[in-house]
Amino acid sequence: MRVDIAQEQHTLKFPLDPCRAIPHMSIMTQVLEEKIAHLTRTVEELSDVMAKQDSELRRLSLIVDHLAQRAKGREEDGDGVFILGDERPPHY
Repeated sequence: MRVDIAQEQHTLKFPLDPCRAIPHMSIMTQVLEEKIAHLTRTVEELSDVMAKQDSELRRLSLIVDHLAQRAKGREEDGDGVFILGDERPPHY
């Protein structure tokens, strides 16, 4: 059940009748508890996603660093010329 707090404040007259106020507060409390539970679950799910992404990013950064070191080593050994994958050697 959705309760619009702004709208409900206009419809209630002060001083509040305790017989009407208690059920109203009970409904509002339930709505707020449901929203908090939903937000808590969402935050936990997002935290899990971020942890996985952080782990993957660290792994990929290590791979990139390793490949950069290999490329640097090949450049130093081959006078700046190295063959990548399917490229044809220069003597063809």
